[in-house]
Amino acid sequence: MIGISKLYCGTIEPSDALRYGRKSDSLPSHLLQFARDKKPVVVWNCTRRCNLRCVHCYAQARNQADEGELTTDEGKALIDDLAAFGSPVILFSGGEPIMRPDLPHLVKHAVRKGMRAVISTNGTLIGKDVAAQLNDLGLSYVGISLDGMRETNDRFRAVKGAFDDAMRGIANCQEVGLKVGVRFTMSKHNFRDVPAIFDLIEERGIPRVCFYHLVYAGRGSKLIEADLSHEETRETVDLIIDRTKALHDRGIEAEVLTVDNHSDAPYLYLRMKRESADRAEAVMELLKMNGGNSTGVGIGCVGNTGEVHADQFWRHYSFGNVRERPFSEIWMDTSNELMAKLKQKKKHVKGRCHLCKWLDICAGNFRVRAEAVTGDVWAAEPACYLTDSEIGIA
Repeated sequence: MIGISKLYCGTIEPSDALRYGRKSDSLPSHLLQFARDKKPVVVWNCTRRCNLRCVHCYAQARNQADEGELTTDEGKALIDDLAAFGSPVILFSGGEPIMRPDLPHLVKHAVRKGMRAVISTNGTLIGKDVAAQLNDLGLSYVGISLDGMRETNDRFRAVKGAFDDAMRGIANCQEVGLKVGVRFTMSKHNFRDVPAIFDLIEERGIPRVCFYHLVYAGRGSKLIEADLSHEETRETVDLIIDRTKALHDRGIEAEVLTVDNHSDAPYLYLRMKRESADRAEAVMELLKMNGGNSTGVGIGCVGNTGEVHADQFWRHYSFGNVRERPFSEIWMDTSNELMAKLKQKKKHVKGRCHLCKWLDICAGNFRVRAEAVTGDVWAAEPACYLTDSEIGIA
């Protein structure tokens, strides 16, 4: 996760993270990526059920509940363990988490335990009452997925009217004062909508937008050919930087991030160096604190039936089940060879990644993409769009 607005526009400095000792339990949410101890933010795919049929869904969700999903009591036990372990955030995802009837009880329990609770949702089911309830429970944030403007989004979601329903969900959150943002996954089918998304967040006063690079997992594994080319990725990341700066220069405080491709980190730094930006070296300090991809370290996932995964895109590999052992125990058990290697992934990456001079601020990027393309978890990241010259191996 690369905070374009904070890094490029200068709204954060290295001293901001250092002031809190870079400890997960003391850092404000916007500084968690710079934590020294990297206690995992945990995505809990609390249900596989969903009312939409998104073509790139990593969970391959469907409109029926899976047998064997964690019960309310089992969910509370998971939350108890995460809180005691020091996980700072639990992200309720799915499927569509709002379709889980006990979601309010689970959110309330997480907040009572001192965790920051957020949800990732398609937004179509957030009526006024739901928004008010989530706000009253102390939910920290609602991330609503939009994959383009009306026509594009509804095509991705495979349900007509999904865009308008999601926009009503956003408005209902804003009305009760619940922080809400947009999540946009980029591909060849929608990246030309990025400017319109910037227009939208400005017009509607939406305070946060995350632009996700496509990860080849779940139904998204069938979309490898739909991923942006390296040239298109560079063009789009530059556009995101330019539009973010334009918002900042007009005094519009929108938080803009790119997610799931840590090539964005050196790319941003190199651009700032070319522009002779005074802050380039301060940004490099922050990128080093971030440390790059943290799959298996600073981000983890629990599936709807309790399986523990390295992150939400590794649903094909389980380290164990929370019904049998607590998440905290599974997460720290390096007797599993893959878990041990993920904890030190920079030692194991191959090819361009192994030789790259930016390895310390990228950490080898997304291993699950390398596996999807080559069959080798440790092969070079196929979505790295930096040239050999830029990574120091020309």
